[in-house]
Amino acid sequence: MFKLKKVAQAISCLFVVTTPLVAFADDAKKIETIEVTATKRSVNIQEVPVAVSALSGEQMKNLGISSFQDYIEFLPNVVFQGTGPGQNEIYIRGAATSQTGIAVSSVQALQPSVALYLDEVPVSMQGRNLDIYATDIERVEVLPGPQGTLFGASSQAGTVRIISKKPDHSGVAAGVDMSTSFTKGGDMSNSVEGYFNLPITDDFAVRVVGYTDHQGGWIDNVQNVPGEGGYVGSAVHLDRVSLGKLADPSNTPIESPSNSDLVEDNFNDATYAGVRVGLSYLVNDDWKVVVQHTAQTLETEGVFAVDPSYNDDESTSRFEPETNQDVFDLTTWTVEGRLEQLDVVYAGGYLDRQIDATVDYIGYTNGGAFATYYACSYGGAPEEEKCFDPSGYYKEDTQSSRFTQELRFNTSADNPWRVTAGVYYDTQELGTVGEFELGAKGKFPDGFNRVITGEGTNNGGRPFAPEVSFVNDVTHEINQIAVFGQFEYDLSETVTASIGARWYEIEDIYTGATSSANDGGVTKRIRAFGGSDQDILNFFGEDEGQAILNAIDAGQLETDLLDSDGVLTVDDTIFRFSVDWKATKDVMLFATYSEGFRPPVTARTGGALASNQTSGSAFEGYRIPVYSLTDTLENYELGMKGDFFDGVVRFNATAYTSEISDLQTSRFDPTNIAFFYFTDNVGSADISGVDADFTWMATDNLMFSGAFSILDTEITSLNSTMQNISAPVGSSLPYSADFSGNLQARYFYELDNGWEGYVNGALSYTGERLSGMFMNAYVSEDTHKLVYGTGTGLKIEQEAAAGVYQGVDFNDSQGNQFAGGRYVADAYMLANLSFGVSNGDWKAELFIDNLFDKRAELYIDEQQFTPKVVTNRPRTIGMRFSYQFM
Repeated sequence: MFKLKKVAQAISCLFVVTTPLVAFADDAKKIETIEVTATKRSVNIQEVPVAVSALSGEQMKNLGISSFQDYIEFLPNVVFQGTGPGQNEIYIRGAATSQTGIAVSSVQALQPSVALYLDEVPVSMQGRNLDIYATDIERVEVLPGPQGTLFGASSQAGTVRIISKKPDHSGVAAGVDMSTSFTKGGDMSNSVEGYFNLPITDDFAVRVVGYTDHQGGWIDNVQNVPGEGGYVGSAVHLDRVSLGKLADPSNTPIESPSNSDLVEDNFNDATYAGVRVGLSYLVNDDWKVVVQHTAQTLETEGVFAVDPSYNDDESTSRFEPETNQDVFDLTTWTVEGRLEQLDVVYAGGYLDRQIDATVDYIGYTNGGAFATYYACSYGGAPEEEKCFDPSGYYKEDTQSSRFTQELRFNTSADNPWRVTAGVYYDTQELGTVGEFELGAKGKFPDGFNRVITGEGTNNGGRPFAPEVSFVNDVTHEINQIAVFGQFEYDLSETVTASIGARWYEIEDIYTGATSSANDGGVTKRIRAFGGSDQDILNFFGEDEGQAILNAIDAGQLETDLLDSDGVLTVDDTIFRFSVDWKATKDVMLFATYSEGFRPPVTARTGGALASNQTSGSAFEGYRIPVYSLTDTLENYELGMKGDFFDGVVRFNATAYTSEISDLQTSRFDPTNIAFFYFTDNVGSADISGVDADFTWMATDNLMFSGAFSILDTEITSLNSTMQNISAPVGSSLPYSADFSGNLQARYFYELDNGWEGYVNGALSYTGERLSGMFMNAYVSEDTHKLVYGTGTGLKIEQEAAAGVYQGVDFNDSQGNQFAGGRYVADAYMLANLSFGVSNGDWKAELFIDNLFDKRAELYIDEQQFTPKVVTNRPRTIGMRFSYQFM
């Protein structure tokens, strides 16, 4: 429940620390009111009884926003977490668990909790939300809280909609935007964007948009110097302490890797390039057809995280050349018209996306029960034992497609009752081949354990390179059909009630193989669980099969949702209730109950027994779930929207409390080699908070705007297998700060020649955030010390006493038992400043981003046992210029 002290802090901070969720119109010098489609009707943002934030395309230009990550700076209740461009997930209102490792996000298939839309089409993807370059944008809408009734799966914690500009039939128009900037200690960045709008006839118009944006790097790949903060070698301490595989590990020679041939300054650059073509046809006075095609390429090199063990803030040591190419083509279509008293919309889209990436995977051999297996030779004479150069790589080839269709009907907005109803169809298919070179250099010259069996479907029969150690070759398909509706009724002239519902059915189909699954592949494994008892015995063998059947009978493993073809099917109905009261013509109050969900996920290694069977440990008898269950979020909120003092001040606020059941989390355990990444249900959690935003037109020439978010998240229960592994009951969920907020000011002034000048200033503050769900920070810290010869210097919040972590005899390099704890990302404040002048047709601007040159700990990446810190760009000074030709 709400903590009164935090609510009081929220109110007291309202006019001190905030962000521009509703901004201003340059021409009229007044607060701008934006039309949004949060309820799938076009409604004034101040009149829709939904907590929604929106920025128009013009406001985004004023703020220098070119990507959704830039927009996040002005949304304190939204978090953008990940390891670089094209490798991020969105979280809203603190509803977050541990992220999937990017190397297996396509395989694990944990669905996002926030739905991302481009126009009418969802483009979300696990671990890698589509990174759409924000050019020629009409507006961006952010709907916090569950939006499941209208927007379906993965809108559990909120929905983000990017609305592009459509072809305009009113006249010819064209424009160009250019920028160049210089980053402290980094390379130059340049961008060019342009659009052209042409009405070919009275009924037919076309709009073409093109862009390229090269973002120069600022992180250096430096020479590793063993013993001086550079990479020393594999952290085989976890084996020598817990498993004792090396006869005399303290004297075992370690062959340190070298990255001398990859040393490079400013090696983390990114380039966006793309085009969007839109066609609009006015069939008659009642019907219109719009078709758009967007094609984009995102290419990055290097990494966007620094090594905290180095003395400066812009250095890391990587041992393999790293690239990421993310290409997508998206075709969308919308048919709008009227049938008698009904407004009809048919919208659809087809997304084709290709990802090719290479990732340095040296960290995989840093820790865990497999470290000495991959990195060392042992078992012979002590003088023959040696740990080899542990460097390796991961290569990904992922092809995904998504086809969506929605048909909906709206009754007239003038009726005292209004209905929105529709049907929705969605099919997604993701095929991925991931190749891992895990063998230490010189130990496995001819590769090992890389024969694919079963039904691998994506490699096209091509042979794998000799050095490839492990392969994932899987296809994941999600089919969804839904029927939804919302009914609104005006109980009086000032009070309106509404009820919404959505019935859905989702099929999750997981096929393929891995090179460790020499028992017949992932496909046959899943089908065995969906079949008879004899199918399980035939697939796993008599002894293991009977043990699995015993686990199913005991309720430890659930298999009821699978059919004999291995298809996992779920269906349910979710609801939304709302009432709003127009207290005055300028003030509205509303109360809402809403539900959201994420679908279940099939596991590639379901049923596998933990390799650590120490008596009394958390893993004794533990088997990986065959699939995770649907996790659901129930939300209650009270909100207010109002314009005050004759429209000079706008203030909106929402207080909410939410409960998440069967909370899904990404899970990986380095002490059990059987535990590849999979999805599990951690337990339940409560979230309470307050969001508020304001806009104040102080004078005709000066405007302030801002917002804040206060969060109180708490894990309220844990499944028994998560005890002493996950953060304990009573602790907070990861990634989101208890308090965050922004403040912006914009000042206009007239020049003698009639031109207009302006000054923009913005501050954003983000509080401390926890790094994940699991208490492994002390393990990672010890690994980092042995690998790099020094600690990370990162803050750790201890949450369990020494000896409690994982409930096993698991000791650090000095023989002491580990405590349980999580890394803490430090609080930070960023400032931006810009100066501009415009004559209406053109605008020139000087900007300074990250004015005080702060290094923010945006995300602590622990995915390879030696933590890295994803950070922001250093101080950047540049120029923007835009010109409207017509």
